[in-house]
Amino acid sequence: MRVGVTGSSGFIGSALVAALGARGDDIVRFVRPDSPRAGDESIRWDPSRGLVDEDDVRRVGAFDAVVNLAGAGIADRRWTDARQEVIRRSRVDATTTLIQLLSGPTGTPFLASGSAIGIYGSCGDQSLDESSRVGDDFLARVCAEWEQATSPLEGTGTNVAHLRTGIVMSTKGGALKKQLPLFRCGLGGVMGSGRQWISPISLRDEVRAILWLIDTQPSGPFNLVAPAALTNRAFTDALARHMRRPARFKVPAWALRVALGADLVDGAILASQRVVPAALSERGFEFESPSIQSIFSSAFS
Repeated sequence: MRVGVTGSSGFIGSALVAALGARGDDIVRFVRPDSPRAGDESIRWDPSRGLVDEDDVRRVGAFDAVVNLAGAGIADRRWTDARQEVIRRSRVDATTTLIQLLSGPTGTPFLASGSAIGIYGSCGDQSLDESSRVGDDFLARVCAEWEQATSPLEGTGTNVAHLRTGIVMSTKGGALKKQLPLFRCGLGGVMGSGRQWISPISLRDEVRAILWLIDTQPSGPFNLVAPAALTNRAFTDALARHMRRPARFKVPAWALRVALGADLVDGAILASQRVVPAALSERGFEFESPSIQSIFSSAFS
């Protein structure tokens, strides 16, 4: 297949590109105008200005599928007003620009477009599937706008799958990589009350699920999480056991708010999201790492 990928240099995008290449797909990367060209298989674009290099588009030709993973990091710095706008615009502008391209003559039969389980907001112990209501905090509003940006393409009859991704586990990036130094030193511990739910997925299953969606080309929202939701306290205990290190410390919510800002902490780091992958499971997708123990085994392999 000929697959276009935005966000191809990111944590998930780079793993996806490697997997696509390994199975023999042709990969077309969307890159910034000042980025090194990836040979003839790239399209230069500037989503913040709504610009796409038309010569590149003509040279590359049509796609069989496109995966849209563009977006600034969520939890890598304080959520000032300016940072929140960067998070929102990096997703909405990229998706809007991509949809304008794909709604043109080149078209595409399928789009897998990024989203996140943040769309549900923080919901305590409530079990959440794809039919659950959209939340009303900052991340939920961003995700809703992000998904809504694909509606013009869906109106043309193109199938669009929304990738509502959970916490992707790998030692190569994401939340787990940031936690490892503390746990290796025996300084890991529970964050906040520890009662908040997290919904992880191994990086390998995240990529496998995207490949499966590319191959089956369904439409609608898909929770990209393993059937392994657990509380932060249970996650902390499991990681400590896996690493054979103690994890006796506790980081109170107030300290996290002082260090990182209340908006980021309450809206993301301590958000409680107990999410199940109902749509994937109902369509027969099988996880290689369905439990937290197998997720860690995959992450550390």
